[in-house]
Amino acid sequence: MNTQSQPDRIIIFDTTLRDGEQSPGATLNVEEKLAIARQLARLGVDVIEAGFPFASPGDFEAVQKIAQQVGTEDGPTICGLARATRQDIQAAADAVSPAAKPRIHTFIATSDIHLEYKLRKTRAEVLAIAEEMVGFAKSFVDDVEFSPEDAGRSDPEFLYQVLERAIAAGATTINIPDTVGYTTPSEFGAIIRGITEHVPNIDQAIISVHGHNDLGLAVANFLEAVKNGARQLECTINGIGERAGNAALEELVMALHVRRQYFNPFLGRPAESEAPLTNIDTRQIYKTSRMVSNLTGMFVQPNKAIVGANAFAHESGIHQDGVLKHKLTYEIMDAQSIGLTDNQIVLGKHSGRNAFRTRLKELGFELGDQELNRAFLRFKELADKKKEITDWDLEAIVNDEIQHTPARYQLEHLQVSCGDHSKPTATVTLLTPDGQELTDAAIGTGPVDAVYRAINRVIDLPNELIEFSVQSVTAGIDAIGEVTVRVRHEDRIFSGHSANTDIVVASAHAYVNALNRLSFVLEQGRSLHPQHPVTAAVAQA
Repeated sequence: MNTQSQPDRIIIFDTTLRDGEQSPGATLNVEEKLAIARQLARLGVDVIEAGFPFASPGDFEAVQKIAQQVGTEDGPTICGLARATRQDIQAAADAVSPAAKPRIHTFIATSDIHLEYKLRKTRAEVLAIAEEMVGFAKSFVDDVEFSPEDAGRSDPEFLYQVLERAIAAGATTINIPDTVGYTTPSEFGAIIRGITEHVPNIDQAIISVHGHNDLGLAVANFLEAVKNGARQLECTINGIGERAGNAALEELVMALHVRRQYFNPFLGRPAESEAPLTNIDTRQIYKTSRMVSNLTGMFVQPNKAIVGANAFAHESGIHQDGVLKHKLTYEIMDAQSIGLTDNQIVLGKHSGRNAFRTRLKELGFELGDQELNRAFLRFKELADKKKEITDWDLEAIVNDEIQHTPARYQLEHLQVSCGDHSKPTATVTLLTPDGQELTDAAIGTGPVDAVYRAINRVIDLPNELIEFSVQSVTAGIDAIGEVTVRVRHEDRIFSGHSANTDIVVASAHAYVNALNRLSFVLEQGRSLHPQHPVTAAVAQA
């Protein structure tokens, strides 16, 4: 595969499970990663960067399982990230080997500031390592991607040399990362144009781009890169990622979809062509966004482009009048094009398991028997409380059930007493990892504070609650409330999420989920960060 073989299509490379997971508090376990990977496959992404296999046994297992279960012949390419070292590349090769279409993505920094302060290497050493490690990766897979980290701040002449050597060694994709979100669109476009003009063998590889949103320019940079020859875009759902995040998949895809007549000529197509520029099924965008938000515990801001709650809302009377007369007066895309359907009433308390399973399949959820049983019980409980159950309610139930937070502690019982002239008091009973039932009580400033204080008396894990968020899934007094909490332990952040018609119960479960994640990580040890400096000894190992 090279730029010449598919010059008129944009490849979508999703790194939600790797770079997106580096968002503070967004740590996912194996089953959650697998659930998201399945949804990414339904969405139609071309490549899933499933993780950094050398980082930890958990990351290795997640990449391997995704390769086995999602990386089928008709599924996406499954990619593993590796620093330019033999240990990293070997781990990545082993993890992605079950996939029908495996890829190894290896990288090393090329900017002078990284060479001097992080790698402590000369340009000649980096040039040799890049060539050798790409060749080593090529001995395992045919599909090798190479990234010169911090390319946006690298000397162009040195960058051209590194890329030429990497392609000669077997790289089939050359990724140009704006690692620190520093460049502007015109600068980033010029970098891509310079590569197409000065790297002699660039026609043998696809040009990819990766960028962070520190200045809010990531999507604009990518679109400018497309105009100058980039044909793969590395992005994440909801734009999650380190610091200010990555380029958002939904924004890129819908920009290319809505403005395809503008972009068609840059891809050698007639301007009037209606053919899609990507393989993405845009009707899966909203559901994918919701799943990633729920599982990572990172809410989508209401004014977020494409998937925010206000993205298709109109408050202005002039706008409302125009939309009622003709949608195109103030809407450039249809809400249904991203899968945002009406809040449809679908099931009630008399609905059976088969109807429940069928509707979930229609919504795109494929659950195992155990997950289906748990979700069906939750549905029946909800049906006793709510007269009308919507698709959004079902999504909340299912997303809550597919979160496989390591269950070291389980909330067995919760009782709360509060009022305007009484002290909020909570009694909790938790099942501990060794099977004991422990009960304790506490007084707080409110019911949730009392619950959390009581839980802390049972679970001895020092932490600081840094975020507590509640939002309703639907309108109405009986709506399901979704609660997300984030706690800090030392320099790590852990999130928990839960949904229930009782927000105090949801709050308790969300907090226990976060503490379970904290407990799990403390037992497993710290994962290695993919941009951890490479020592000279390791680089040559």
